[in-house]
Amino acid sequence: MADDVAAVVWDSALLDYDMGDHPLNPVRVELTMALARELGVLDRPGVQMITPEPASDLDLTRVHRADYLDAVRLAPIDPFFTGWGLNTPDNPVFDDMHQASARICGATLAAAQAVWHGAARRAVNVAGGLHHAMPARAAGFCVYNDPAVAIAWLLENGARRVAYIDVDVHHGDGVQAAFYDDPRVLTVSLHETPLALFPGTGFADEIGGPNAEGTAVNVPLPPSTGDAGWLRAFHAIVPSVVRAFAPEIIVSQCGADAHRLDPLADLRLSVDGQRAAYIAMRALADEVCDGRWVATGGGGYALVEVVPRAWAHLLAVVTGDPLPPQTRIPQPWRALAGSRRPGTTVPETMTDGAEPPVEPWPGTSEDAVDRAILATRTAVFPLHGLDPHDPRD
Repeated sequence: MADDVAAVVWDSALLDYDMGDHPLNPVRVELTMALARELGVLDRPGVQMITPEPASDLDLTRVHRADYLDAVRLAPIDPFFTGWGLNTPDNPVFDDMHQASARICGATLAAAQAVWHGAARRAVNVAGGLHHAMPARAAGFCVYNDPAVAIAWLLENGARRVAYIDVDVHHGDGVQAAFYDDPRVLTVSLHETPLALFPGTGFADEIGGPNAEGTAVNVPLPPSTGDAGWLRAFHAIVPSVVRAFAPEIIVSQCGADAHRLDPLADLRLSVDGQRAAYIAMRALADEVCDGRWVATGGGGYALVEVVPRAWAHLLAVVTGDPLPPQTRIPQPWRALAGSRRPGTTVPETMTDGAEPPVEPWPGTSEDAVDRAILATRTAVFPLHGLDPHDPRD
């Protein structure tokens, strides 16, 4: 394995996944890459830039039905098209939708292939993370499910155990559904409770299908959960189940929409808390699978204030040392961001001024977050030989 190499998958053509006047605006990806470039992250020693190709039908049909691919191709040229979750407010059709969606999948595939073949230890596609798409249905702004497509490729190419960690504010339902009955894939999702937020799934008792019990792990958190509670939940659950599962590679979806400024959800993380999550995922990969880690983006709708900073931190963690939180944002990027989204407050530094606390789970508590932690641990820890009540597990 190339110990000192990290792959960044990028092509401006990834911005063609553009639903028009829609929350999922590709400007967030454009600004992310521009900020990482201004901060020197993409010029670090050992960074390998990869230009992706669109995923082939063979790649896509490891997860999606062939007739659904036909529908995606047809929808933009038929003004009366209905069905398959397409041509809806969440998933409007757009020109060359199949090609743009397939390229997102191809980028995450390229990241997975670089890591699995040993060309890089870690890899990232910030344009990816479209985790809601189902085998024959678009959902939640997602046409094709790039993390699931990449995981399916890994399984077909020799991986025996893959762990998927999803920190988007919305439940990673499409990836969970793709592998719910497959004991080779552990899916872990931390998200705002489905009682309050789309897609309405991701309860603690969703634990995996027959012969795969314990391989779906869901941590539904109450609205207004901030850095302290979120990170407490992460550390009380994720490392334990991932260590017990012993994956050969970790795939992450790093949606930035759990931030307190995100307009579509109600968790209260800071950019600093998100940075801490990325550092924790990299450390876990280093511990359990020789550093093999594939990271993707995901949701995030504070297009200037949050997403570019969060994912520039992600790019830094993937490619080397984390950026110091107090790093000042270069003026050329601030001017670019202001021109792309006039009237938006453009941040000046890479921090929200928060020092994410490290609070161990107490084992029992009337706090709503701690009750959620216990519910998840009770549902899945015994299936991994772990004690749900012992904070040391």
